[in-house]
Amino acid sequence: MHPTQVLFPGTRQPVSLPVCDHYAGSEKLMRKSIALQQELGPLFDITLDCEDGASAGNEAAHAHLVATLISSDDNRYGRIGARVHDVASPYFESDVTSICQTAAAARLAYMMVPKVDGLDDVLRAINLIDRHTNAAGRRMAPLHILIETHGALREVQAIAALPQVESLSFGVMDFVSAHDGAIPGSAMRSPGQFNHPLVARAKLEIAAACHAYGKVPSHNVTTEIHDTAVVRADATRAAQEFGYTRMWSIHPNQIQAIVQTLAPADAEIDQAAQILLKASAVQWGPIQHLGTLHDRASYRYYWSILQRGHTSGAELPTGIADWFTATPKQHDASAPISTTLQH
Repeated sequence: MHPTQVLFPGTRQPVSLPVCDHYAGSEKLMRKSIALQQELGPLFDITLDCEDGASAGNEAAHAHLVATLISSDDNRYGRIGARVHDVASPYFESDVTSICQTAAAARLAYMMVPKVDGLDDVLRAINLIDRHTNAAGRRMAPLHILIETHGALREVQAIAALPQVESLSFGVMDFVSAHDGAIPGSAMRSPGQFNHPLVARAKLEIAAACHAYGKVPSHNVTTEIHDTAVVRADATRAAQEFGYTRMWSIHPNQIQAIVQTLAPADAEIDQAAQILLKASAVQWGPIQHLGTLHDRASYRYYWSILQRGHTSGAELPTGIADWFTATPKQHDASAPISTTLQH
């Protein structure tokens, strides 16, 4: 049997996404990012930015450009998403219309919705996006939600529980600013972003909500774009101390540093492969490996290691790669999700 059928019987397995989400706003940077993805492969996602990428007065044309790029043949791997304006913006619906009622809807990896103030805003976004997508005869892409307000953090568990949502990101700069000077500006970057209690609490609550519902927590940006050691250090702390399995990039220099840091090491992949191949050989009953007992509880952990290795482009050991080409459709994390609302 396929691992997902055994380890997640009757349920949807946790979402698995590339560990890096690269943001690009201007046409030049969007095209450059797409070219880099073609060169390196789908090791990272690209989010084309309608919110911060459009110049004032050029919002409609910019959204049209984003839709054109997503639907083009240059979107070779289908791993390009879009960030739209927030739900309170007059440009939110026009962004959604440009993307969801065009050919881009069929190629859209996900849609990022920023600045939600709570569950109601997310439900409003889902209803509108679903309506425009259905009007074009298409299925709604998964949603990524940016948690950066007091209201969104207060209702983060309910937001993570929505079946339409596959990832939550933390917006550290807006979150710090929302405290009106009560949190120092140093908390927008390291080490303050990890050490300040209010910021650390927000990061932990987002990660905990994601893991409770099998969604992907995505860590905020690092503003240092030249020193990749800083990027690696931030990614390491985000993963090891706060449970984040994905991180934003805002410059091409950051992409490989994030991928190399958040992807599992070769030794971890080899260990996971050995354990799961042994388990498969005994129909997923308990095994002993190098003097340690393992059962389905630890198998689920090692399966997550292999998933992250796969999405990071790691060369998987013989016998493992076939599991990823033969994943049962009902357990495919990339399959379109239900649009049934939950409140």
